[in-house]
Amino acid sequence: MCELLAMSANTPTDLCFSFTGLTRRGGDTGPHGDGWGIAFYEGKGVRAFHEPSASASSRIAEVVQSHPIKSEVAICHIRQANVGAVTLANTHPFMRELWGRYWTFAHNGQLQGFSAPPGYYEPVGDTDSEALFCDMLNRLRQHCDRDSSRDTLIGLLVRQAEGYARQGVFNLLLSNGDWLFTFCTTKMASITRRAPFGPARLKDADLTVDFAAETTPNDVVSVVVTEPLTSDERWDIYQPGEWRLWTAGEVVQRGRVSL
Repeated sequence: MCELLAMSANTPTDLCFSFTGLTRRGGDTGPHGDGWGIAFYEGKGVRAFHEPSASASSRIAEVVQSHPIKSEVAICHIRQANVGAVTLANTHPFMRELWGRYWTFAHNGQLQGFSAPPGYYEPVGDTDSEALFCDMLNRLRQHCDRDSSRDTLIGLLVRQAEGYARQGVFNLLLSNGDWLFTFCTTKMASITRRAPFGPARLKDADLTVDFAAETTPNDVVSVVVTEPLTSDERWDIYQPGEWRLWTAGEVVQRGRVSL
């Protein structure tokens, strides 16, 4: 299986600390050495990095760790291949344009033998994950439009996620830059950091950061992961079938479906 990482914040924030912890799991403290990718939203633009090799030994990943790219929404993925070859085309997060916005998607899990009907969006690679992403967007195009309310969009996404989860493991990160939609079938956890900020220590690297020195009292930064990244903080564990919608670091909608 792969591992996921996402951030939602109320102010442009870098992901260097969390990304450093996750990259160690990509071929060092963990087996996820078949590629990595990260996408940062900057306004309507997306700054993305992908590589079909282990993040733990990647020079490009080192640059991302040390260069504070600030964003309010970011999505990251490290891959342990189970469907599809180890290639750049199969490296998450995947991205497509819909209604004048870039949508990004990362998936942890497997839907054995998943086949989507043909539509406007088609996969470039040969993973079930990218096929799922294309199917989700095709269904959004079919049943919604650019003027649809957020509640309408999220309602459809929840129904789609529930259907996919009944076919296999479907842990999801999805964003259009305005919000972050997360869905869990097996493993997912989150943490929201706000004042008063304190220190945190990574599990997978010898690194501690004092968030009080890096933030303002008004900052709210939430991180969503497959497995908790720090050893000295309390993470909130998702339940199977639980979904949450994040905006500006806060959960604005949530629910749980029966699997």
